[in-house]
Amino acid sequence: MLKTRIITATLLIAALLPAMFMASSFTWAAMTLVVSILAVYEWAKLVNLSQLVSIGYALVYAALGIALLMAISTLGFHWLMSLSLIVFVGSAFFWFLVVPLLMKKCVVVENKVLLMLIGFLLIAPLWLALIFAKGADPWLLLTLLATIWLADSTAYFAGKKFGKHKLAPNISPGKTWEGVLGAFLAVTVLGFVLMISGRVTSLAVFPLLWLVAGSGVVGDLFESLIKRQFGKKDSGTLLPGHGGILDRIDGLLLSLPIAVLMIYLFYYFQAVS
Repeated sequence: MLKTRIITATLLIAALLPAMFMASSFTWAAMTLVVSILAVYEWAKLVNLSQLVSIGYALVYAALGIALLMAISTLGFHWLMSLSLIVFVGSAFFWFLVVPLLMKKCVVVENKVLLMLIGFLLIAPLWLALIFAKGADPWLLLTLLATIWLADSTAYFAGKKFGKHKLAPNISPGKTWEGVLGAFLAVTVLGFVLMISGRVTSLAVFPLLWLVAGSGVVGDLFESLIKRQFGKKDSGTLLPGHGGILDRIDGLLLSLPIAVLMIYLFYYFQAVS
């Protein structure tokens, strides 16, 4: 299984890096739209929507995404910032107000329409964040992705090696507070590396990295809650050794849109101060 995971991860990185640095912003937006459509369809199957409804649900999302791409090709990317910020703020309210209540009480969401709306709230902001961050600077996007995946990996290994205190046993029995601490320590070290290398100069990088690491944990826990509700081990089977697309991006669902929003607000308030 570990060998399969490594091979799949290597292939994904080999496809991701050239696209991130060499593809045009529009091509990148189109490529990530395809991935997000697959994620939406996977969400539909995860929450036990019928095959017909799942296809229709994914097609609605695809139609909205294509309409946005057509608007981008006509109007350019500059206007996308305002739309994205509205979506990111809405996403933040969902994650910080609604999701904690659902997880605290282990609420079972059964309404199919509500589940479909949640799927859009999870995946659409991530797609926009991928476009936004790549358009700002591919290195920024790579740094954010590396931070999230570093936090996820160190949380797994630290939890496996030192984990004794369960983080949320009713949702994901394997996650521990020691794993969370390992993730925070890892991103703190990354922050010092970025400071020493001159990639960043502001100490604000540390709270941003801690926010990204914490958000990744919350995103992972929420997907675990949904999978537990519907009796699923993985969200899909598209990625050998990893499960589905949602299993790979669960840590990004909250952390990347929030990170992009925080970076925008930081530079905005610097500009007006």
